Amino acid sequence: MARPLTPDNQTLNRSWTWQDGLIILALITLIFWIVNTAAKFTASYDPTITIQLSPSVLPSYTAQTLLRMLIAYIISLVFSVLYSYLAFYNRTAEKILLPLLDILQSIPVLSFLPGVVLALIAIFPGSRLGVELAAIILIYTGMAWNMTFSFYQSLISVPRELREVAKIYRLGWWQQVWTLDLPAGAIGLIWNSVMSVAGGWFFLMAIESFTIGEQTFTLPGLGSYLAEAANQQDYAALVYGLAVLISVIIAVDIVVWRPLIAWGEKFKIEMVEAESTPKSFVLDFLRRSPTLRAFHQTVFTPVWERLDNYLRPKGAQRTTAAPPRSHSVPILPIVFFLFVAVVGWGTIASAVQMTTVSIRDWQLIGIGAVLTTVRVSVALVLSLLWTVPVGVAIGRNPRAAQVLQPLVQIAASVPATALFPVLLLALANLGGGLEIGAVALMMLGTMWYILFNVIAGAQAIPTELFEAATIYQLSWWQRWRTVILPGIFPYLITGIITAVGGAWNSSIVSEYVEFQNQTEQTLGLGAIISEASVKADFPLLLASTVVMSLLVVLTNRFVWRPLYRLAETKYQLL
Repeated sequence: MARPLTPDNQTLNRSWTWQDGLIILALITLIFWIVNTAAKFTASYDPTITIQLSPSVLPSYTAQTLLRMLIAYIISLVFSVLYSYLAFYNRTAEKILLPLLDILQSIPVLSFLPGVVLALIAIFPGSRLGVELAAIILIYTGMAWNMTFSFYQSLISVPRELREVAKIYRLGWWQQVWTLDLPAGAIGLIWNSVMSVAGGWFFLMAIESFTIGEQTFTLPGLGSYLAEAANQQDYAALVYGLAVLISVIIAVDIVVWRPLIAWGEKFKIEMVEAESTPKSFVLDFLRRSPTLRAFHQTVFTPVWERLDNYLRPKGAQRTTAAPPRSHSVPILPIVFFLFVAVVGWGTIASAVQMTTVSIRDWQLIGIGAVLTTVRVSVALVLSLLWTVPVGVAIGRNPRAAQVLQPLVQIAASVPATALFPVLLLALANLGGGLEIGAVALMMLGTMWYILFNVIAGAQAIPTELFEAATIYQLSWWQRWRTVILPGIFPYLITGIITAVGGAWNSSIVSEYVEFQNQTEQTLGLGAIISEASVKADFPLLLASTVVMSLLVVLTNRFVWRPLYRLAETKYQLL
């Protein structure tokens, strides 16, 4: 049910209010922050830069990190929508793009690192811009995949009846995207955006400060500050950095995510209005602004109507339905040819380079793959045991969500690697060391993907289904079996697919840990990749990455993808 532009019991008032002044001041501050911070990105790069641990540098470091995160998120959002849309509406493209997406999400951040960094440094020699772009791209690789999976899952879960209605009313492609596809994916996309940003924070320490061979690249930022504090065991600086990080997460939750979650309720499919819905005082604050209402009515609405009229088919083509999901929509031949050529060249070059890997290294990779697979499986099972019930509880109780959502987001966003030295010391005293610690850190890189998707799935279940369950006096188990589990099933599969990729990605920082100029590692595929990246052993790095990608792709193809199809064909809301 769509919400009105103004809050309940509020009358339209076009006079200037203090809200307008505060909004204008916030916009000016935002513009100044972006311009001032972006100017630092184009300066000369100093390879001898030293990260200071004084609290006075935290505002500047935090501003630079936030701008990297913002740019990476915008790129991820645009990529997710376009990629999912092409994969859904073009059967030929789907056969290429979905396996490619499996491969991309299975490649660890550190495997992207050498090629991306060295290429961009060569393009921008001596400039900090090359290293900055490399960091942004690496943050993007930690954000984009779960958002893409989520939006694609939303597209395939749209009830066929709604698509039939779109055909009956002869909606053009733009009308179908705006009135059907984007609303269907809004809730899942919002919650996966929260998870994506949390994933960006998780790998921030490895992205803002990294080593390739004998060369170390460091960028001023909150991640490099935490990494340096952990490395020097400066607990005071570590507390300062974590305090700033938690403050930023809470502020972003209040200003961005809560308003979006409350706004996203308008896209929920239900015939009966829910008794309680997510609230946001920031959203109500914006709705009360006369200036924003006037801008919406006099500027945004006319421009949007012109854009809608321009994109809508003209004349006879106006009755043309949106493109069906069939083989009839071709891929551009030139793009397809270039794609095949690049992939073919890369495959041949990779195969040649991997021939230099010794038999002993291949044996080590095989053993490491088995051990890491066991750790990933244990982390996944342990994550499922608590995330499903907790996610449903949060998703079905808006009041609980108001309290628990920011706490969960903080827990998901805090870089566990900043606390890992303390965790390792505790585990060393208890016994187990990195063997247990690796599983614990993998869980921190796994469980949030499942939790946020389950929350989104629980919120998307129509309220009338629960009212029907109450009327028929279903027991708690009957509700779970007939309403909750079928309702969250598509979201749960999406969460598991991205969680498995997240667990494999987390192995690179959980099986190989550096602090106090010492290295702790346990045998596993993630440790092999991390060590190969540090030593710039590119053939070994390539071989171990290929094995990890194959494991993830084969698991997705033969286990999770069939369940994905089951969600598409059987478990739909209508």
